[in-house]
Amino acid sequence: MDGMEEALIFSQSFRTEKDWVTLLCDSSRTGGLGIRALKAPKRARWQLHVGNSVRSAPIFRGGTLYVASLSGGLYAIDVQSGRTRWKFLAGDQIHSTPSFCGNMVLFGCDDGKVYAVDDNTGTKVWETAASAEIWASPTVRRAVVYFGSADGWMKAVRVENGTSLWTRQLGGRICSTAYAAEGHIYVGSGDGKVYSLDSSSGDILWEAATLNGIDSSPVIAANTVLIGSEDFFFYAFDANTGTLRWKYETGLGISSSPAVFDDFAAVGSKDGFVYVLEVQTGRLRWKTRVGQAVTAPPVLSENAVCIQAGGTAALDKATGKVLWRAGLGASVQSVPVLTGNVIYVASVDGEVYAIE
Repeated sequence: MDGMEEALIFSQSFRTEKDWVTLLCDSSRTGGLGIRALKAPKRARWQLHVGNSVRSAPIFRGGTLYVASLSGGLYAIDVQSGRTRWKFLAGDQIHSTPSFCGNMVLFGCDDGKVYAVDDNTGTKVWETAASAEIWASPTVRRAVVYFGSADGWMKAVRVENGTSLWTRQLGGRICSTAYAAEGHIYVGSGDGKVYSLDSSSGDILWEAATLNGIDSSPVIAANTVLIGSEDFFFYAFDANTGTLRWKYETGLGISSSPAVFDDFAAVGSKDGFVYVLEVQTGRLRWKTRVGQAVTAPPVLSENAVCIQAGGTAALDKATGKVLWRAGLGASVQSVPVLTGNVIYVASVDGEVYAIE
């Protein structure tokens, strides 16, 4: 069993078909793959203001949407009524996308802490401190939480209580959300390198250089690490050795994180385009302009690639043709949550929408 298969089994053990438990839906970064055909929305079911701007992605489970805000609040929103079930106030702004593990919601904060909050009551279960802001989303695998901080440290802690297992200094800030495979952690860094770390010790197994900083979060497909760089290129590295397999040049830097489906990867660029590339060869399948700059990750339904960029757009997965646009939810890093009949969108102006 390869790392991708193992990660998929792991992620599915924590969610049902309609759950959306972390960045790009699950730990394998499938971006919602398998959700039925996405139809053009006709109206907003409800709208809720959550204080300050939302710069991270919402997550969803069991009829509750969880949204983190720059106001420092984590909001649990009942998706039927659009009302807040509870609010947890952290110590500073939140740029980190939350993740579920068991009955806990995990997220990083600009106060240099990762918080674990009970998903039912909103009470703090534990917190663990780093030495700088944490913008990355916590990644959970086999009862261990992995995350990086703005001063370049990667850290692993126990999921039950947040106590430290190891730390490792990398060469630059870490805004990239780590990908956890069997025995390996993959992450991008502000020094322009992609790192593979031993998951049990934090030892660096290999590093591969690009020509600028990396804020994009990696995904593994076909034993290949796929990740974007601010040097305008999208990269594919061998997951075992770090050897470059191919790279594809876009018009500007890439901070968007890729989502994978079949033998393809979808990613956005600051040149305003969404690109779909073949995983094995890097050959372009299609590209479509959707805005002035695309920094958010794409998400996937059965028939569409969906993106937030000056609004929300759905593109045909096979051709890139624009299926529909909705003028809601201008995005910096947020992504829409797809649940079939309803799409949940968080905006940089602090509004959360349920559109159907």
